[in-house]
Amino acid sequence: MTDQSRGGRIRATGSRRKKPGARRRATTVVAWSAAALVLVGGSGLGYAYFKLNGNIKGVDINASLGTDRPVNVDNGSMDILVLGSDSRSGANSSYGADQGGARSDTAMIVHVNEGHKTASVVSVPRDTIVERPDCESDEGTAEGARRAMFNTAYEVGGPACAVKTVEKMSGIRMDHYIEVDFTGFKQLIDDLGGVKITTKEAIDDSKSHLNLEPGTHTLDGEQALGLVRTRKSVGDGSDLGRIQLQQAFIKALITQVKEIGLLSSPKKLYDIGDTATRAITPDSELDSVRELASFAGGLKSLGASDVNMITLPVEYDPADPNRVVPLEKASEQVWTALRTDKPIPASATEQSAGDKGDAADVVTGG
Repeated sequence: MTDQSRGGRIRATGSRRKKPGARRRATTVVAWSAAALVLVGGSGLGYAYFKLNGNIKGVDINASLGTDRPVNVDNGSMDILVLGSDSRSGANSSYGADQGGARSDTAMIVHVNEGHKTASVVSVPRDTIVERPDCESDEGTAEGARRAMFNTAYEVGGPACAVKTVEKMSGIRMDHYIEVDFTGFKQLIDDLGGVKITTKEAIDDSKSHLNLEPGTHTLDGEQALGLVRTRKSVGDGSDLGRIQLQQAFIKALITQVKEIGLLSSPKKLYDIGDTATRAITPDSELDSVRELASFAGGLKSLGASDVNMITLPVEYDPADPNRVVPLEKASEQVWTALRTDKPIPASATEQSAGDKGDAADVVTGG
């Protein structure tokens, strides 16, 4: 393995991973909720199943991962890696320059507890320094690294390498993988009629193109995308603060989905189902409307208050203040809680820099 602490160019023994198409250019801040919408869209569509099935393109991560994985704990709980990439090519070029490959811009490990009445979500900062394992992909073997930024796993080995890296760092087997693209995210919010949030202070961010005064707003798709990409102008300007904004938006989105009464509008049902199935790239065990509907049925009863969201306990890297490293003991508290299907103890995040992004209270649901 080689050291890779600054996220520079990474070499593999095979060809560099090809740039992903539009479906794979993702910001998965809402992928979990988007999957839940498929249940709502699919349950009343009947004849449209064939159309929606044709929208879904899955990715087979199991074939690349093989058998060297954590034990599959069959206790009724479920673990999902929700991942997005920061590619800026094609339709996403307006969000910045493409740097020649995709990296995971947003990553969340979603643990749905046994009984599916509560869930824990652990956001992993993209600049977290981790040990990245060797990864197999269609282009060859991507060499691992002892000190690699977390978001490079997706770049060198795609979804399977991202899953393998998460499983190595957590000791938890991922049951599923989901991502969603920029365009799909925006359209999904627009199909919902927007998402209501309240800002405690003004947000004016030239990079994310978002300008909001303090107060209550119903964000359209473009504004919602701007919010979850905002960093420099809120809190301490770090990616840790941006994660806090993303978590606040997800809770507002969950509340919105449960309140809008989709079943009263067949057209809205279809539009949301069509958008969601085009937007998401699930693993191959979720690549049909029927499988997505079954999966989403396990999430349907969850409200915003049932979901505990944290950032992986980290501290700034002594070797590079622009990076963070996991707090070993605190992180193990988090992983142990998920492995044993128990709530994450509050003590796990008490010393984490992730709780010091200063953006936690800037945005709340409507």
